[in-house]
Amino acid sequence: MNLRERNLERQRVARIETGIDVLQAREAFHEKAGAAEQDERKRDFARTPEPKPRRARSATRRSFVVQKHRATALHYDFRLEIGDAMPSWAVPKGPSLDPSQKRLAMQVEDHPLEYAGFEGVIPEGEYGGGTVMIWDEGTYEMLDDVDPAVALQKGELRFTLHGRKLKGRWTLVRTGPRRWLLIKGRDTYARTTDITATRARSVRTKRLLAQIARDEGGNVEKAATGDP
Repeated sequence: MNLRERNLERQRVARIETGIDVLQAREAFHEKAGAAEQDERKRDFARTPEPKPRRARSATRRSFVVQKHRATALHYDFRLEIGDAMPSWAVPKGPSLDPSQKRLAMQVEDHPLEYAGFEGVIPEGEYGGGTVMIWDEGTYEMLDDVDPAVALQKGELRFTLHGRKLKGRWTLVRTGPRRWLLIKGRDTYARTTDITATRARSVRTKRLLAQIARDEGGNVEKAATGDP
């Protein structure tokens, strides 16, 4: 086999391996989606206004949402649309525009795409009971020419956000079981300002958590502890 033939063979093998990576990632993702369906059992849809999962896709197929959630503790649920579901991470301190701030992001169960539109109150006693705000939303695009399902499986997603609040380059990188870091890239959108304090209202309704709780019959005092 001459040099040209060896190079062609290496390219062929690389294409096969890449194809295998994609297939394995998609299989793993669909297994997780099945686990997410089992997670429905945690919720009583006769009591909670949360949307029940069904097969759906957004218009862009690359949507994201950040939901501010005052449950047992305040956190921000960061969700990316990948396939037919939204892999999700709970970010206790919320996203930071400062590239030096590496925010802990704990991976939680995948959520249905319909959940991206939920803002309201989950009844106390139900899974995740508390007040939920749509803090930011928009679309994203991968920085690398890679299937996001593959990147998710490998433990590093690099993407650009086109949100109302969050914009520019971001990275989610896995550091351990369920433990990830959410990191802002160094670009023109990087800031040292605490955006969770300066832009605390819902992008949908302009309400604070306490106002959502009051309007939806939730615990106003508890929700207010999540407002600036």
